[in-house]
Amino acid sequence: MATDTTDGTIVGRGNTDGARLFREWFTGLTAAAEAGRGGAYVFVMGSLVELLRTFDFPIVFPEINSLQTAVRRVAHEYLNEAEDQGYSTDICGYVKADVATQLRGGALPMGRIPKPAIAVYTNACNTYIKWAEIWERMYKIPTITLDVPGSRAAGAQTWPGNPDFENDRTYVLAQLRELIPVLERVSGVAFDIDRLREAMGHANTMNRMWRRVLELNGSRPSVFNALSDGTIYLGVANGFRGSPEGAAYFTDLVEELEYKSAHGIGTLTDERYRLLFIGVPCYPIFRRFTEMFTELGGTFVGSTYLRFASGGANRGFEYDLDHPLESLAEGLLIGTRDAMDNMFFQTEILIDMLDEMDADGLVYHPIKSCRTVSTGLADSRRALLAARDVPSLFIESDMMDRRVVSEAQLKNRIDAFFEGLASRRAQAAIRNA
Repeated sequence: MATDTTDGTIVGRGNTDGARLFREWFTGLTAAAEAGRGGAYVFVMGSLVELLRTFDFPIVFPEINSLQTAVRRVAHEYLNEAEDQGYSTDICGYVKADVATQLRGGALPMGRIPKPAIAVYTNACNTYIKWAEIWERMYKIPTITLDVPGSRAAGAQTWPGNPDFENDRTYVLAQLRELIPVLERVSGVAFDIDRLREAMGHANTMNRMWRRVLELNGSRPSVFNALSDGTIYLGVANGFRGSPEGAAYFTDLVEELEYKSAHGIGTLTDERYRLLFIGVPCYPIFRRFTEMFTELGGTFVGSTYLRFASGGANRGFEYDLDHPLESLAEGLLIGTRDAMDNMFFQTEILIDMLDEMDADGLVYHPIKSCRTVSTGLADSRRALLAARDVPSLFIESDMMDRRVVSEAQLKNRIDAFFEGLASRRAQAAIRNA
């Protein structure tokens, strides 16, 4: 699959191949829609794509579809259309963009998505459950909520061998066993456990490589920007999970990033400040939002987004192919729980990331559209600053709605933050002289 870039190196291959795979993905969804095939609608946290692939469903990620309308600067048209139908300005922008997409017969700037035949999702986000109810009303389809137990408190996670963990895994496994006959009935395809093993094997490769990708950005200079480049990687990680194409992509990506690390090739020619990003990106001005940091020498070396939006793949969990269903339940439990931890219990996680990535500061980005991610970020920031003396920036905008995004205000706050970073560094140099 991989090819060298025009300069004879592999640098930049991940972004090029990622964009190509994404185009191919939407081409496939468009073909499925035109053929009248019903899709399996899933979300990024706990998608169960490995299982759904065995039933030949076209896989639809409404979150990814919606954010693409923002990146392509047409989200306001979709939001306005949904609000004209009575949806509040205060609810999730992803939901409203998807409602408008359904009203348009699945039409999106990058293609057309099939109507849902079934929706399968976890309780990782409270919006997932209400969102699926919209499809249930529109299309009279089955909607399946998988209740995945989360962490009871920060630091209270349990692991295999612990009685509480084993009880939770048994609970999740029972739900998977109940789900399979529903998938057979809706798809008309008999469950094939060997096909599941095959998909899980590809997911193992992807998870292992995804963890290595995150580790490699601890290099100095960093080898990718967790905000801009990382969003491309996330698209492939979700859309091609459990597929040979996805496994091959991430194997090639690690090769590229290893090369960059070994040769000192950074994402910036002048990396001055290494930052962590907490929250969801500002997609309505996505490129400019990133540039406001990079033009001042700042690059994002890590983010909670690359963790919770990858469904916990960052842990590098690998399935036991000799016990696929039991291991699928374990992976779903660990991955979904970790995704929720990165939203709700992130203080210790961020402290570890600060050390692992040798970061100079943090950027908190609460957004109007997503209460799940944004509620509590101010408290999280206070808790972290009580534990660590580290500069932080708190800026607000949105992931979808350009009506509440002020580039000028963001720029002023970001410039002031970098002035503070520079002053702090200068004072440290004087103390150490």
